[in-house]
Amino acid sequence: ILWGLDLVDRYIKFVKERTEIEQNYAKQLRNLTKKYAKRGSKDEFSNYASFQEILNELNDYAGQRELIAENMMTAICVELTKYLQDIKQERKTVRDVNLCVCVCVCVCSRLQTKKRFAKEWAEADKATQQAEKTENDLNATRLDVEKAKQHAHARTHTAEECRNDYAAQLQKYNKEQNFFYYSEIPQIFNKLQDMDERRIQRLAEGYCQFSDIEKKVLPIISKCLEGISTAGGKIDEKQDSILFIEQHKSGFERPGDVEFEDYTQGIKPATSDSSLHPPKVRAKLWPFSKKHKFVPPSFSPPSPFPLGSLPRSLPLSKLQCSPLSLCLREFNQSVKPRISTLKMLHKPCLPPPAEDFSHLPPEQRKKKLQAKIDDITKELQKTQDQSDALEKMKGVYEQNPQMGDPSSLEPQITETAQTIGRLRGELAKYETWLAEAVGGEESSNTVNNNAQHSISSVVTADQSQNIYTEFDDEFDDIESPIGQCTALYTFEGNSEGTISITEGELLSVMEEDKGDGWMRVLRANGEEGYIPSSYVKLTP
Repeated sequence: ILWGLDLVDRYIKFVKERTEIEQNYAKQLRNLTKKYAKRGSKDEFSNYASFQEILNELNDYAGQRELIAENMMTAICVELTKYLQDIKQERKTVRDVNLCVCVCVCVCSRLQTKKRFAKEWAEADKATQQAEKTENDLNATRLDVEKAKQHAHARTHTAEECRNDYAAQLQKYNKEQNFFYYSEIPQIFNKLQDMDERRIQRLAEGYCQFSDIEKKVLPIISKCLEGISTAGGKIDEKQDSILFIEQHKSGFERPGDVEFEDYTQGIKPATSDSSLHPPKVRAKLWPFSKKHKFVPPSFSPPSPFPLGSLPRSLPLSKLQCSPLSLCLREFNQSVKPRISTLKMLHKPCLPPPAEDFSHLPPEQRKKKLQAKIDDITKELQKTQDQSDALEKMKGVYEQNPQMGDPSSLEPQITETAQTIGRLRGELAKYETWLAEAVGGEESSNTVNNNAQHSISSVVTADQSQNIYTEFDDEFDDIESPIGQCTALYTFEGNSEGTISITEGELLSVMEEDKGDGWMRVLRANGEEGYIPSSYVKLTP
């Protein structure tokens, strides 16, 4: 039975190692899902949302592996360990039966009586021989003969008693021996056999539990795998494309036709009427401007010169201004600066975004403002509900002073009122900006056909510069935060790459903790850097 108990112990160790493997596997799966789970504004796309669902299902799958390990540890390892201790104690009880001691006592008693019987019989036989010798001796007196006969008779009587004791002890020994070998020993062996059979049966149950525990979670694991397949089938590429276009359309008007410039007027003879009709200054309009919608003038362009019939009085500088050269010059003046702007998409240092989102295109600005208004409205409603609850609690305390002190709620009520006032101010500010954005877009759709051509070049340059600034802001690669967090403690960022934060400050998470204890955040003033992950609390 010893090797059977050793097998139970080995099986317990085997299951423990299996549970460690399951736990490590589940831990690695959870770390994997945590590494690739990034929440943000892109979750509304079906392919991003499906990937998040896959990560969630995989996280649930990891939970089932942990459940398998926990059930194996509880139902197999703990129970079998307890059973092993009980069966060892029972085996020790059966093994320590003192039946052998009883048999040994009987054997010793039998041997002692036998030895005594042999000794007394030898003495009796010797005394009898001595009495016969004395009786046959002619020199012995009658008294000596009687004395020798009495001594022989006493020895014989003692030998008979020893013989009877030996016979009784031998009978008792035979009885105890038969009882030991035909009753007690079989009972011990039967108990040991029953104990070992129960041990084998319990071990077989442990073997079955090893598979049954995993079978119980297979339906849930199948649902997790089906959920992963379902998430892959939910992807709608057409809807994602339309949503991407809706989110990133600029809202700028399409550029109008380019104005025809008549360079033949330069060869006309100067007349006194030139002072009455000053030359028009060509306004430099950026095609994507939202403040001016260009409308081509209502005149027909003159017919081009026939081949070989150019006027001889045309200056050489005018001859060199061919259509190709004019296009190249316009490209260098307007399009080429935009290419340099596109090359600066990944700027190392970006200015902090404007609070009113004026750096964004019209459509994106309206969406950002509307989202901000929705967030402030939700927070305002939540704070208002909290204020109402505090007022009701204060009324209850006033009616029932034994429940609490009404004055203890005054600081919370004051703080809540201040928060409501601040949120209402922010809400009004963002609603004003949204009205300006909507109104500005409507005004940009109106066309002024009576635009004067005498606008100075300085004003035109300023407008072009503003348009370029808007275009630069549109193409800047601004990294979107992946979440929000609140600073729990104050941190002084003295080393390179770190920033300082204050307790209670709201921060934007730009890069989550990679396992080294640091995370990259963005402050409200545009300062970005690394802080310890334990110094902040993620905001859901």
